[in-house]
Parts: sequence; C-alpha cells; structure tokens
Amino acid sequence: MLMAASVQIQLVVGLGNPGADYVLTRHNVGFWFVDALARAHGGSFSQERKFSGDVCRLTLGDRELRLLKPGTFMNRSGQAAQALAAYLKLPPEAILVAHDDLDLPAGAARLKQGGGHGGHNGLRDIIDHLGENFSRLRFGIGRPLHAEEVIDYVLKRASEHDQSLIMEAVTAAIAVMPRILNGEMEKAMHELHSREAVPCNKR
Repeated sequence: MLMAASVQIQLVVGLGNPGADYVLTRHNVGFWFVDALARAHGGSFSQERKFSGDVCRLTLGDRELRLLKPGTFMNRSGQAAQALAAYLKLPPEAILVAHDDLDLPAGAARLKQGGGHGGHNGLRDIIDHLGENFSRLRFGIGRPLHAEEVIDYVLKRASEHDQSLIMEAVTAAIAVMPRILNGEMEKAMHELHSREAVPCNKR
C-alpha cells in the first residue's frame, strides 16, 4: 500500500505490556523499538500520568518527535495514544504505531499506512479510539505452529536467535526514521522491505 506523505509523523507509539514480567516478551517489540530510538538520540522516558504512559521528547534533525509507551495493558493502548494525540492536536495520519506482527518472520520490518488490526489487540484498541488512518511499523516475530498457542507464544521470550534478528530489524528501522520524518515514506519502505528476507526458524 502506498503511503501518503502530506502529514508529518510527530508521534511514535510503541506497543507492549508494562511491568518487568513482560519486558523481553515478543509482544513488547514496540517498546523495544521506541526504547532503542530514544537511546540512539540521547532521549529518555518519563512517566506522564495525564497521558497514561511514558513519554520521550526527541529532536531528529530539525524535526520534533514524541515517543509514547502506554502504561496500560496492550488491549487498552488506545487510551494513552488518544490522550497524547489530543494534547498535541495530531490527526491519526501524524502517528506511527510500532508493534509485533505474527504474520512476518522474525527479523522482518514493514511500513504500512492504514488497514485493520489483524487480530492484534493493541491495534484494535487504537483503531477504536483513533480510527484506522495511522501508519504502522510492523516487526515480525514469527508464528507458532498451532493457533491455540498464539497467546502463550507472544507472552513468552523469543529465542536468543530470534531476539537478535528482531533487534537487527529495530536497528534498520531506526536508520530510516529520518526518511519517515521527512515524508519520504516510499523510500523508507523500500529500504526496509528490500532487506534480505529472514526465514522463520523451525519450531
């Protein structure tokens, strides 16, 4: 899907569950990304109760950017996203949501604008609060062999190999953020999508 470049991205929402028990779980890949992005640019998060989450303010080049980690659990992510978007007076098109994706292999990263939630509870709640017209940064985590294993799978730690692949994708996504903020979405997409495909590990 082609991505419109008419609205500048000003808010990146990383999806995950709060608390030490979830830090390294697959479902927290969105948190991994915004944490790494903040570190790469000398930023840090602070708790903002009025936004129901942790917020970081960054300057990348001449662009100002907010990062958000909702402090609610995954299925209530929209509450925090809506609160900060309303405060900043941002339309959904100015928001990029980073999240895990079962339909992509570990190590893959994809940019997409709009669309449904694909069964992802964090996306579902953000859509309920903001509509579908935000951009998505999807990080592959692979899929378990059986559908009934999905909940347990996303709430467990990935193998060291898969963690390494995912962090390589996070690094690649950080590298294209200047393009994203400059409205060069299609170039950013091409750079991310042209990375060598990484097959899922056999499980």
